[in-house]
Amino acid sequence: MTVAKKDQIRALLKSIETGDPEPIAVVNEAKYIQHNPQTHEGSEGLVALFQRLAKTSPRVNIVRAFEDGDFVFAHTEYDFSTRRIGFEMFRFEDGQAVEHWDNIQARLGPNSSGHSMVDGETASSDLNRTESNRLLVRQFVETVLIGGQLDRLAEFIDGDAYVEHNPQLSDNVGEIRTALRQVTDNGRQIDYQAIHRILAEGSFVLSVCEGKFGGSHSAFYDLFRLSGGKIVEHWDTREKIAPRSEWKNDNGKF
Repeated sequence: MTVAKKDQIRALLKSIETGDPEPIAVVNEAKYIQHNPQTHEGSEGLVALFQRLAKTSPRVNIVRAFEDGDFVFAHTEYDFSTRRIGFEMFRFEDGQAVEHWDNIQARLGPNSSGHSMVDGETASSDLNRTESNRLLVRQFVETVLIGGQLDRLAEFIDGDAYVEHNPQLSDNVGEIRTALRQVTDNGRQIDYQAIHRILAEGSFVLSVCEGKFGGSHSAFYDLFRLSGGKIVEHWDTREKIAPRSEWKNDNGKF
């Protein structure tokens, strides 16, 4: 029986908690490309690494996971020495994971609407709308987040049904407009500059973008749930990218 790629990644991430070496077989370590700039590449086998981490009594919860062709993207919460929320992205080749990206930040919240960074819908639907949903999110990012056309928010977001999980915002779409309008001495406070990837499975779409937050080079991962051709729910993480002099591998964040 063939195991879905997203279920193999669920097992892999859970083995950080358990130390179980079996799920790590999904990774082709000879080809594995690591895009977390703070992680050495090839310095320690994953089995040894995960078994070492398991001794620190970590907690790993894979909240939602999706597949898009050769890619799996997962939304996770971790409790190591601190509580963190992350997105994990893997690329498969010949049945094994050969490339990995992530974006992790401290867990904050709940926000003023009472939502945490991870609660909400977890299962994808409308698989026949995967491509139209992917296109809508791409247009939203290009037009609103990068292009700054804030007057077009209502074209993309259903304000009556919208649920926001960012700890600094609420379900009031007007707060998104206000946040995106903020300007500092360094330019826009939230400054999306480039799209690197958009992955989708049915009603869920993940955008991976690069830009600046408060003037600092940052990665923005945004997960959207769509219904009826509009965005109705949003989760995200933002991570400051370390200067190149501090990178532990040469593969780049994206």
